[in-house]
Amino acid sequence: MIKKGTQQDSQILAELAAQLWSGHSLAELREEFERHTEDPDAACFIKYVGDNPIGFAQCQLRRDYVEGTNSSPVGYLEGILIMEKYRHQGYAKELLSCCEEWALNKNCTEFASDCEIDNFDSLRFHLATGFEEAGRIICFKKLIKYH
Repeated sequence: MIKKGTQQDSQILAELAAQLWSGHSLAELREEFERHTEDPDAACFIKYVGDNPIGFAQCQLRRDYVEGTNSSPVGYLEGILIMEKYRHQGYAKELLSCCEEWALNKNCTEFASDCEIDNFDSLRFHLATGFEEAGRIICFKKLIKYH
């Protein structure tokens, strides 16, 4: 079963998302999902096996430029996770389909995503589910100070 996340699901979403974005606290993630589930330009979907939440997908509309796209808004997969012992059973593909259908219902004609350059599992998933690589970038940063 897949359920569209609501504000009442924020804790479940946060616990799942913490496995994907370990740099954030549960409290931060819960607050983010409380806002996200109320935003009409965003959606979260939770995959259940029986009564157990085993994965989620987070998507939203992006109106700024999205690499490789020609339209606006663009549906964007912000994150997707299936707990390790449930992988390779088609569950992530089911979640992705929910996100794509949501974006279609928001009048999107394109759907995009990204992953870290060294995340080969994510790259394989994206390519296996019909995404095509739009480009690669290397991001830079440096601290600056007043002299």
